[in-house]
Amino acid sequence: MSQQDIIRAWKDEDFRNSLTEEQLSQLPENPAGILELEDEEMKDISGGRYVDSNITCDIYCWYWSYFTR
Repeated sequence: MSQQDIIRAWKDEDFRNSLTEEQLSQLPENPAGILELEDEEMKDISGGRYVDSNITCDIYCWYWSYFTR
């Protein structure tokens, strides 16, 4: 299956429903592909969550991390 067909399958429900079982099995689980981030990388994501020194950060994590550098 071509890259264009994979993109179309994720965007076009009618096209995706017309695919055979074999073609469906070739689609990635996530349209962006496999995503794996380390804990350190997650700390730099705005809106991410992590625990550091017993402080749980959420949507304001970027603010806290910016001013404590």
